[in-house]
Amino acid sequence: MQLKKILLVPIVFISVMAKAQKIDNIFVNLYTDSLKKGTYNYINVDGQLSNGKYMPLDSTHIIFWASDGKFYGNSLWIDKDFRNEKVYIKAILKGNPEISKEFTIYIKQKPDDEKLKTSEEILKENKSKKKKN
Repeated sequence: MQLKKILLVPIVFISVMAKAQKIDNIFVNLYTDSLKKGTYNYINVDGQLSNGKYMPLDSTHIIFWASDGKFYGNSLWIDKDFRNEKVYIKAILKGNPEISKEFTIYIKQKPDDEKLKTSEEILKENKSKKKKN
C-alpha cells in the first residue's frame, strides 16, 4: 500500500507537467477591420502552444497597451468623440515579454446608420431571383 502512494506522486506530477504546455507564439485575430467609436472592441489573441495546439488568451495571460482608448480585459474602449484615424496596439505575453505583437487598427469613419434588410425583405428578394432563373 505504501509503495502505491510513493509511485502515485511522480505519476501525478508527470501527467500535470505533460498537460502544462509553454506558449511559443501569439496571434491576433480581429473580428473586424476597424474599431468603432463609443463601444468596446474585442481584441482576440490566441497562443500557439509548444505541442502545436492553440489556446485563447485573455488579460490574465496578456498585457494590453494602446496608444489611445482604455482596455477592460480584452476589450478596448474608444470614446465616441475620438478624432484620430487609427490606434496602435501592443499585446505582450505576461509569462515571456519577448513574445509580443504590435499592430495598427483604423477607426471606422462612416456612421452606423445603415438600414439592414428585414428577413421578409430578404425572403422576397430571394423568391424574385429564383423566378428570374
